[in-house]
Amino acid sequence: MAYAHPDVTLFNLLMGMLAHLPRLEQLQTDYSRLQQLSDDMPISIGKILEDNARQYADRPAIFFEDLSYTHAEFNALVNQYAHTFADHGIAKGSVVVVFLENRLETVLLISALAKLGAVASLINANQRAAVLLHSIKADQGQHFVIGEDRIDAFEDIRPDLNLSETDILFWMINRGDQELPKDYLPLADLVQKAPSENLACTQNICLGDRFANIFTSGTTGMPKASKQTHRKWYACYLWYGKLNMNLNAHDVLYVALPFFHTNAMIVAWPSAAAGGAAMVIRRKLSISNFWKDVKRYDVSAFIYIGEVCRYLMNKPESPSDAQHRIRAIIGNGLRPDIWKAFKQRFHIQQVNELYGASDGTVAFTNFFNLDCTVGVSMADYAIVRYDVDNEEVQRNSDGFMERVEIGQAGLLLGHLTEQTHVPGYVNPAKNKERILHDVFEAGDRWFNMGDLVRDIGCGHVQFADRLGDTFRWKGENVSTAEVEAIINQLPEVSHSAVYGVSLPHIDGRAGMTSIMSPQAVEEFDLGRFARILRDQLPSYAVPMFLRFVQEFDKTATHKIKKSVLKQEGIEHMDPIFVLLPGGEAYEALSPSTRQDIQQGRIRF
Repeated sequence: MAYAHPDVTLFNLLMGMLAHLPRLEQLQTDYSRLQQLSDDMPISIGKILEDNARQYADRPAIFFEDLSYTHAEFNALVNQYAHTFADHGIAKGSVVVVFLENRLETVLLISALAKLGAVASLINANQRAAVLLHSIKADQGQHFVIGEDRIDAFEDIRPDLNLSETDILFWMINRGDQELPKDYLPLADLVQKAPSENLACTQNICLGDRFANIFTSGTTGMPKASKQTHRKWYACYLWYGKLNMNLNAHDVLYVALPFFHTNAMIVAWPSAAAGGAAMVIRRKLSISNFWKDVKRYDVSAFIYIGEVCRYLMNKPESPSDAQHRIRAIIGNGLRPDIWKAFKQRFHIQQVNELYGASDGTVAFTNFFNLDCTVGVSMADYAIVRYDVDNEEVQRNSDGFMERVEIGQAGLLLGHLTEQTHVPGYVNPAKNKERILHDVFEAGDRWFNMGDLVRDIGCGHVQFADRLGDTFRWKGENVSTAEVEAIINQLPEVSHSAVYGVSLPHIDGRAGMTSIMSPQAVEEFDLGRFARILRDQLPSYAVPMFLRFVQEFDKTATHKIKKSVLKQEGIEHMDPIFVLLPGGEAYEALSPSTRQDIQQGRIRF
């Protein structure tokens, strides 16, 4: 489990809170106002874009590679997409599958559909095969926007979608000369012929309307479509944008994270929009180009995940580390062991570390700019005792849960009342799985956030770990059940367990699978095994390590005790193999390779 940090003491927290006492009172007032938002209020993403187009008309809104748009120009282009979609039958409530890599058009599509009251079902661009098919079918509409970079993956599963003659496929080409595939409409060409005026229907979109699906692995099983509403986006617009980041029309926010995840779409985008700031969209994170981009676009803030900060710290020091005007960053996962060094090296004044989940009810934010904490939450939450070994909450002799003491880690829960706003999942049955009953008293209801956090006092917490069947690697949630489903169908595997293991000098957890096989280790085709996993899984979900076991240690309910396997990691006498960067097959983990990994000489 994750650790506390010596700089995080009750005294430091208390002094920090007292120094910001007036702000705490203001935050409580503003949070109360947020709670008064109602689903029928006529506020939406589209209206905010139109307001910004009037208020900040000539200020830059978007930078993408060699393109740039002012707020007025961006809104006009969004309108052209919206008019095009409306001409093809897309209206309020329509679901549109969006499957393309991270780029300018992603935000244009989301914005245009939001203006119509339609839903952009944002498929993770890394998904393939069965996982991709599952995600599309989770909320399959009759319209599809497919990028030229993802056409092969989509065509592989297209026969299983049972498309009808009324379904419409849009081809989203990336300013190239590729030939239009059969049965697709050229979206970019259609947009150029559309009007750029605002649409009247945008005025009828309300906070409670859904504008997107974000797919999350959650804690178990295949990806689940979590509903994203205009209310959630607007709440983040107020909370992170107006109250926390406080960006203005002269700021530039750098976004190198994908918009099919909430970090970019629900945190970064509304934070920029709240002050009329510009947003730099990068197709894919590049650490070697990070500071070049910062200089090129005159960046003043950026959104991060912990891996980004770690990668930047691992680069050799350079004068460019301090030659910028970045004053604030926002994100999650900045680890305590590099927190202060990161701020000092890169001259960062404000770290807006946060905690939240696309499907959750509780969010924490480091409003007071204190070190090594995800901050405070205005929501009613609890941290309860959790049995990591048996992977279950602990209840006392009366059948109720108990809160942890300060300094301890436990399962984070959010209190559910009649006023609690829970967008939840597209599949209502999945919501029930996350709700715990009779937690502290008979009849109460609490939402299981699926994460362990540490209570460090004064209302502050630290993120500790993810639960059970999900771990985080390369900024992505890896569902172990998804990976196990593919491995277990192979004839050379009797049973498998997939989990994440901690490695020195690396954020997140590297994937590892332990398998029981009817074959001898010497006969196991390690190259074929690697090829199958790479063909069937996103690259980040392919296990880095393979371990052969004779049997699994199980609980009384026949669940594999993954906690033991996680603790053992790559330190065990069982045969262990590794898929090294650039390798085609798993190879034996030699003592020298193990040492190179532990000392950070091999980077996955």
